[in-house]
Amino acid sequence: MRQGTRPILGIVGASLLGCILAYGAAAGEVTDYAAVSQQRLENPEPGNWLLYRRTYDDHGFSPLRQINVNNVSRLVPVWTLATGVVEGHESPPMVNNGVMFVTTPEMQVLALNAATGDLIWRYKEKLPADLFQAHPTNRGVALWEDKLFLATVDAHLIALDAKTGKEVWNTTVGDYKRGQYMTLEPLVVNGKVMVGLSGGEFGVRSLIAAYDANTGKQLWLFRTIPGPNDPGGDTWTGDAWKTGGGSVWITGDYDPKRNIVYWGVGNAAPWPGDLHPGDDLYTSSTVALNPDTGKLVGYHQYHWNDSWDWDEVRPPVLIDMEHDGQQIDALVHAGRDGYLWVLQQTDNGIKFVSGRPFVFQNAFKSIDPQTGRPTYNLDHKPSVGKEANFCPSLWGGDDWTSESYSDQTHLLYIPANDGMCGQMVGEKKQLVAGQIWLGADPDSLKLRPRGDHIGELQAWDVASGKRVWTYPFPNQLFDSVLSTAGGLVFTGGTNDRMFRAFDAKTGELLWQQRTNSGIIGMPVAYQVGDTEYVAVQSGWGVDAQRIQDSLAKTSLKLDPDAVPQGGVVWVFALRRQDED
Repeated sequence: MRQGTRPILGIVGASLLGCILAYGAAAGEVTDYAAVSQQRLENPEPGNWLLYRRTYDDHGFSPLRQINVNNVSRLVPVWTLATGVVEGHESPPMVNNGVMFVTTPEMQVLALNAATGDLIWRYKEKLPADLFQAHPTNRGVALWEDKLFLATVDAHLIALDAKTGKEVWNTTVGDYKRGQYMTLEPLVVNGKVMVGLSGGEFGVRSLIAAYDANTGKQLWLFRTIPGPNDPGGDTWTGDAWKTGGGSVWITGDYDPKRNIVYWGVGNAAPWPGDLHPGDDLYTSSTVALNPDTGKLVGYHQYHWNDSWDWDEVRPPVLIDMEHDGQQIDALVHAGRDGYLWVLQQTDNGIKFVSGRPFVFQNAFKSIDPQTGRPTYNLDHKPSVGKEANFCPSLWGGDDWTSESYSDQTHLLYIPANDGMCGQMVGEKKQLVAGQIWLGADPDSLKLRPRGDHIGELQAWDVASGKRVWTYPFPNQLFDSVLSTAGGLVFTGGTNDRMFRAFDAKTGELLWQQRTNSGIIGMPVAYQVGDTEYVAVQSGWGVDAQRIQDSLAKTSLKLDPDAVPQGGVVWVFALRRQDED
C-alpha cells in the first residue's frame, strides 16, 4: 500500500480575529470548555460542528449563511496549520464553541483556537513498531461531555480529556496483528461510544460495539457476520462466516425518534463470491440497531454475495420527504455499487422504495420492485479463474466519501465517478493471519470509452428521482461534500489541489482556491464571534492516491506523483469589502 513521501515543511498561519477563548495560565489547556450533552448533539448550535456530518441525520449541511452565493468570491484563507505528517487527511475539523479538534494520520489529535489556528495541545498515540497500516488515516474524534474519543489504527478506543488532551482511558477493541483496525470517527448516543472494526481485506469477522463513555467498559457487541445459530447465519455456507469480512469503517447515524442507529457494512471476504456462496448477510448492507442493547431491528442488503469489493459502508442519509403523495422517513444511500437507493424507515424495520443507477452500471440485470434484490448479469460477476469486466470499478460510483443533503434546496449532492470500471480474475489462496487476503488483483482499473470527464458532482431531487445538475471533472472526484444555507456546495477531491464552491441550485462554479495538496478531507462550516468560517484539511493519500496510481496505467497516463503530500488545515472567511 502506498505511503506518502512529500512532507510539507512549514506554512505560515494568519489570524483574522483575536482569540475570544479564555485560556488557563498553564499552556496547553482550555478553560470554560462547553460540555457536550445529548441535547446539544440532537440540536447543535448553528455555529458548531459536533458530529461527523454535523447532525445525527448525516446531512452534512450547515445552517450558516454569512458566506453565500453573492459574496463567496471574497472568500480567502485566514489561517493555516501544517500537521507535520503525510498521507490522507480525511477528518472533519470538529468545532465546539471556538475550539477546533482535528485528527491526522499517525493517530494525532490537535486542539486549536478555531479563530486563529493557535495550537492549544497535541496528542499523539505511540503506535506499535510492527503495525502494518492498510489505511493510514483517521476520520475524527467524537465529543461527549468533557471527553474526546479516538478510534485507532491499532484497534484501540481512547478517551481524552478535551481540555488538556491527556488520556483518560484506553480500551482494546480488536487485534491489530490479525489485521483488525479502525479509522472511523466514533458515534456517541446517550453516553454510549460506538465503533466498528475494519480489516475485511485480512479475512476477519467484523463487529460493531458500544462502550461506556466514563469507563471504557464494553456494553454490547454486534457481529456483522452472523454465526450459524444467529439470525442470517443460514446465508453463509460452511465455515466462510468465520473469515467473512463485513468491515465497518464509516461513522453511523442516529434517529432519536425511533432510537435507532444505522451503520453501513462492507463487502464479504475474500472478493470472489464463489469462495463464500450465499447471500452473505450482513455484508454490503445497512443494519439498524438499538443503541441501548445492540440488537438488530432491521436491515437492507444492497447486493448479495458481493464479488466486486463494493463496500456499502456509509450509512444512509435520513431525509423526511414525500413519496407517492405521502411523507416518509427515508433512508437515502448513493451506493458504491452505482445505484441511488431510497429506503423507508418503518416501525417494523426497513422497507425498499426505489433504486436507480447514478453512474453507468452493468452488473445488475434488474432489481426486484418489491424488495430491491438485484438479479445479476453473470458475465460481469467475477469468480475464481474467470475474468470479468464490470462497472463501476471496485472504487464504486461513490466510495466512502459522503454525500450532502441541503435542508434549503432539498437536493442531494453526490461526489461520483463515472466511467471507471474494473477487470478481475478470482484466485483461491490460503488465509494467513495478518496478511492481505483479497482473492484477486486490486489494481484492475479500466476506463470506458470516455468523453471529457470521469468525476461528477451530481445534484439529485431524491423525491422525484431526477438528476438536477452535474458538474464534470476531467479525472477522479474523491472528497466529501458540504452544503450550506448560503446556497453553496463545497468540495475538493481533485488532483489539481483545488477547493471549490458551487451554486447549490444551478451547479455554477463560483469560487476556487488551490491548496498545498489534494483535498480528501471533509469540509465543515462554523462560526466564532460574528464570523463564519469554512475549514478543510488538505492532504492527499490513501485511496485517492491509489486511484491516481491506477489511472497512471490507463490511457490517461497520469503522473502518479503529480500531487504533493503533506497535511495542512485550511480555514477561510470573507475578505472585508474595504480590503477589495
